[in-house]
Amino acid sequence: MKKNLFLVVFLISILLHFESFAQKGILKVACIGDSVTAGYLLSDAANESYPAQLQILMGEQYEVKNFGHSGATLLKKGSTPYFNTKEFTDAIAYRPDIAIIHLGLNDTDPRNWPNYKEDFDADYSWIIDTLKKQNPAVKIYICQLTPIFNEHPRFKSGTRDWFWQIQSHIPNIAKANQVGLIDLHEKLYSRPDLFPDALHPTKEGATILAKTVYENITQNYGGLKLAAVFTDNMVLQRNQPIQVYGTANGGNAIEVTFKQQKKTIIANAYGKWKAIFPAMTEGGPYEITIQSKGTKIVLKNILVGDVWFCSGQSNMAFQLQNSENGSEEVKKAIANTTIRLFNAKAIRDTDETAWDSLTLVKTNQLQFFSGSWEVCDSINAKDFSAIAYYFGKNIALEENVPVGLIQVAVGGSPIESWIDRYTLEHDDKVVDVLTNWRKSDFIMPWVRERADLNLKNATNAKQRHPYDPSYNFESGVKAFTQFPIKGVIWYQGESNTHNVELYEHLMPTLVQSWRKAWGANLPFYYVQLSSIERPTWPAFRDLQNRLQNKIPNSGMASSMDYGDPINVHPIKKKEVADRLALLALRYTYEKAVIADGPSALKAIQKEENIQISFAFAKQLTTSDKKELIGFELVNDKGIHIQSKATIIKNKVLISIPKGEKIRTILYAWKPFTKANLVNEVGLPCSTFKLELNPSTEN
Repeated sequence: MKKNLFLVVFLISILLHFESFAQKGILKVACIGDSVTAGYLLSDAANESYPAQLQILMGEQYEVKNFGHSGATLLKKGSTPYFNTKEFTDAIAYRPDIAIIHLGLNDTDPRNWPNYKEDFDADYSWIIDTLKKQNPAVKIYICQLTPIFNEHPRFKSGTRDWFWQIQSHIPNIAKANQVGLIDLHEKLYSRPDLFPDALHPTKEGATILAKTVYENITQNYGGLKLAAVFTDNMVLQRNQPIQVYGTANGGNAIEVTFKQQKKTIIANAYGKWKAIFPAMTEGGPYEITIQSKGTKIVLKNILVGDVWFCSGQSNMAFQLQNSENGSEEVKKAIANTTIRLFNAKAIRDTDETAWDSLTLVKTNQLQFFSGSWEVCDSINAKDFSAIAYYFGKNIALEENVPVGLIQVAVGGSPIESWIDRYTLEHDDKVVDVLTNWRKSDFIMPWVRERADLNLKNATNAKQRHPYDPSYNFESGVKAFTQFPIKGVIWYQGESNTHNVELYEHLMPTLVQSWRKAWGANLPFYYVQLSSIERPTWPAFRDLQNRLQNKIPNSGMASSMDYGDPINVHPIKKKEVADRLALLALRYTYEKAVIADGPSALKAIQKEENIQISFAFAKQLTTSDKKELIGFELVNDKGIHIQSKATIIKNKVLISIPKGEKIRTILYAWKPFTKANLVNEVGLPCSTFKLELNPSTEN
């Protein structure tokens, strides 16, 4: 309530300010800053800089002047103090009615922030006070800094950390000095393509700056709009507060009605609003009405149930109609009206073609995905993810609740493309993947080659692509992170098998970053890669198996036994999705089901035999009821020995060849394997490597 009252008073003060000066004629706007304000690198700064473009947006009732000075620091003791420049003297003499201050980028220089950071708040306050002394009625806005990207030469040596330290000071300075705050960072942080030297924006970047400043000054954000995830036929997450959100002009009242409950909220100074209703159990269909200033939006056929986010690369995107028996399942989909599908479709496939110029532009503008909620039927289900569809069908049946499935998947995409930029920037192990990724050994050669083909016609050296690190998070995942969900299913890794050790670091990083983005400890269930004749896949499958113990609240569904020796897209998707569903039913819904295959605990040598014990196996057996296969022994010289294994008293027993010193036991350690160890419900044992322990028994 206090926040809303403050906002109303703030907006009234702006209106009174504008009215008083309207009587005097043209309002003067001073844009104070460094080289970004001045328009450094622009071919025609006089017309392309953000102040020049702001003048066009503001119109004839305003006079906008550019007081940017390249290299200027806010710090008075800095390398080029702004207060010592001619531009500062001219800005003060101008006696502006509105002042926009964007300073601090050059303060990240090692000559400045490490030495004089304790002066930053006071020096900023001094500039604000100086402007107020010349014109006590001046309306001042200070700005969160535009981005500095990882290619900047001082990025890792200090600028990266000092930049974010300065960013954290600016909101406090605005509050202490009772001035407005404009965020020039948010809309540009996902647009490195607009920063050729990692610091200065292009004309298009300056356009975004001008529009952002215009919106903040005028509070005109384009009227009432809902976030793109809100459409007819949607599913809202049960047992969590129901959140409806979007944008509107600053200060506008928005009335949201849901189930005879009415909430009235005020859009804040950044045009954002959110209505929160109490948590609900499953049900529907319902309607939601949102209205403001003569605009009315009605969302129909809304259900409350469980929402699962379904992501990854081509095996997650693999369509239901192309899976085994998929055409028959598509015909049955008409009966699944309590399942709702949000298919975030890509504007182009990452196929073997060169993309056209329009696709390249839209990709840079993060307009790569689009979609809306649809009722599951034969039309919408056929090109939806087979894995996601079968998973959702299982959950809906077993839990008897509506299920919403959000598919955001891109064929061939590496895991780096799904991790947010801030996380990658601050991870010293992988930060360099952001630099010239199309030439980086961090990225699989096939991935780079395919991207190069798609981007053959690109003219921008920093052209974006869905294989670009952070891209799929920025253009796809981020749109859903305010939307409460039940959990995540994930099928990805084929484009990272070239570096098993790196994926061991990146997969937990991804999960942690998504949980942070959603603000929840989301369950995360993923598919282990299948069998195929590719040499690194056994080690990769073993890693994925071990990650279950490293990532809390996670689980792995094996697809090893449904692989194809030459096809990276096996068609048996239902069986794999059933295993994902078992994990969710066991660990998220707490059902009394068996969800895990046999898991090797330890291997002990007893005389001339090796004895291996397993968890999650009341009764070990073989999938085909034939002889147990798939085990190898590795001796002290590193030689692999194919070994006969038997199941005795629910343990696996392997005889040691005479004279051999065994150090390691391998199972299913072939790229394409027919290893057949399963438990009593037929769930397979994963590929594994186990070191031999000496016997502790007499």
